[in-house]
Amino acid sequence: MKIALAQINVVVGDLAGNADRIIAQARAAHAAGVDLLVTPELALCGYPPEDLLLRPAFLAGCDEQLRRVAAELSGLPGLHVVVGHPREREGGAARGRSWSLPPCLNAASVLAGGRIVATYAKRELPNYQVFDERRYFCSGRDAGLGAVVVDVKGTKLGLLICEDAWFDEPAAAAKAAGAELLCVINASPFHVGKVEEREQRMAERARATGLPLLYAHLVGGQDEMVFDGASFAVQADGQLAMRAAMFEEALAVVDFAAGRLGGAVVPVPEFEAQVWQALVVGVRDYLGKNGFPGALIGLSGGIDSALVLAIAVDALGADKVRAVMMPSPYTADISWIDARDMAERLGVRYDEMSIVPMFDAFNATLAGEFKGLAADATEENIQARIRGTLLMALSNKFGSIVLTTGNKSEMATGYCTLYGDMAGGFAVIKDVAKTLVFRLARWRNAQGAEIIPDRILTRPPSAELRPDQKDEDSLPPYAVLDAILARYMEQDQSIADIVAAGFRPEDVERVTRLIKINEYKRRQAPVGIRITHRGFGRDWRYPITSRFRA
Repeated sequence: MKIALAQINVVVGDLAGNADRIIAQARAAHAAGVDLLVTPELALCGYPPEDLLLRPAFLAGCDEQLRRVAAELSGLPGLHVVVGHPREREGGAARGRSWSLPPCLNAASVLAGGRIVATYAKRELPNYQVFDERRYFCSGRDAGLGAVVVDVKGTKLGLLICEDAWFDEPAAAAKAAGAELLCVINASPFHVGKVEEREQRMAERARATGLPLLYAHLVGGQDEMVFDGASFAVQADGQLAMRAAMFEEALAVVDFAAGRLGGAVVPVPEFEAQVWQALVVGVRDYLGKNGFPGALIGLSGGIDSALVLAIAVDALGADKVRAVMMPSPYTADISWIDARDMAERLGVRYDEMSIVPMFDAFNATLAGEFKGLAADATEENIQARIRGTLLMALSNKFGSIVLTTGNKSEMATGYCTLYGDMAGGFAVIKDVAKTLVFRLARWRNAQGAEIIPDRILTRPPSAELRPDQKDEDSLPPYAVLDAILARYMEQDQSIADIVAAGFRPEDVERVTRLIKINEYKRRQAPVGIRITHRGFGRDWRYPITSRFRA
């Protein structure tokens, strides 16, 4: 049997467009002599559809497009296609909003010869990290639906959906029903280390059942999430048999004969390359899928905006990116020089707009109110808000989206200004800690031409909002800050645990206090790309008002 895994980039809610993508993949697969085409989880509607699943018209539209795809296959004899889609649970719509069970199923249907041959319902519904499936889906187990095994060219194919394969029971049930090959469709968001984790767990599942396993995975960006592809297949003994490329659409072919799978194994890129590609795909798809013509970036001469500019150009091309330098009275000459230099190296449009006249006007207007009071963060924030206003004005006038440049370390500690440097539509490096910012910048420079001037990488980080300002005037050294942040925010270690690990109590208290008191800012920040297993997005849901301090 010849199998193809359709690693496709779909758009949430583009039901007809996604159906067209599946049909195109089916035609290409049929022309290549493929017997079985496997699409990712919820490929028909995109993942995650969130509260669209609560709309009866959405479920009806999915059903209509599934039947259209099935009808198209009548002209492709011999081809079976596995399609991921939502399906209304029997009686689900009639219950309105008072369901004892959610209204629909996360389903996988096998289509062949113009009809729907069989449908399987996901049994294990994840409800952690970015997942919220129990809000929307009824487990196949609770709906009274069991294993589904389909004969494809003499091979018994057992269907599973993503989380099912992380548990023993669904795969064991498929084997008990006669499965000879496990077929797992997936939409598993990227974070660093996820590829290795998936392959290890699927190898364990294959060994536990004694069955070879196919893993078809989604690719592309959806709001804050990025799906990395890297579809693969493992033998019954857990050995890797095939792997598709990361972050690229692919029709990955696998041969199955005598119980063995065979195909090409594409290497996994190094750590920095994975993160870079995730950020590039996230930017490209957020702008492309939402129809923005280009991007605007406030270029400061510092490392964060330099990194965002480089990512944006790799994602969109230089012709769709505009950089704006907005110097203040405290902007160092080297910041001007380095910003101009980088913009020239990348070939983007570059403009300079001094904020000095506007800053002076604000100070004059507020002089009476502030008489006798020393300058402080108020004046610093005014500068940031002037810059945010200018960028948003350009965005309104020309339609390009403002990409904010704040990193995860700043988001954690509130070292950012509401309606200032936080103003914008998409936070590219929101989940990238400051130490990783430098690491990524150096990695990108090593890939060919040096696009980020060396001085940007070596000068001490500064917001340049007062004379001789340095970030470490207000924060612990970034190496310390980021290590505490990772332990407290990503690993859920307590303050006592972190201190016991050797960090100074005053640093731990300071950083964790800043994390807690700045939740209100993060609630007002733009959505941003998730690249760790826990970002400040849908997988971080802490109360703004809280007195818990451990």
